[in-house]
Amino acid sequence: MKDIAALQDTVTPWADGLEPSDAELNAIEREMALIEARVELLDAQITVLDRTPSLLDERRIRRARNRVLAARRTLTNQAAAATGMAGGAA
Repeated sequence: MKDIAALQDTVTPWADGLEPSDAELNAIEREMALIEARVELLDAQITVLDRTPSLLDERRIRRARNRVLAARRTLTNQAAAATGMAGGAA
């Protein structure tokens, strides 16, 4: 009987290109507020999965949704300003 095993180099060969580039790290940094807002919303939603949401839970979810929308708006406005587009998201 022959064992089948995935060698690390076969599955994901090491290359210099595996590290994120400076541009990718900068993009992550720009989007960090949105990422954190989404995590906060997900945390609030997970909290009420197995129970009926209380008024405090509903307020927490609503505030988390508003933070996600505000972060999206900010990113959209920054992207519009960087590309020189008129207008934006507000």
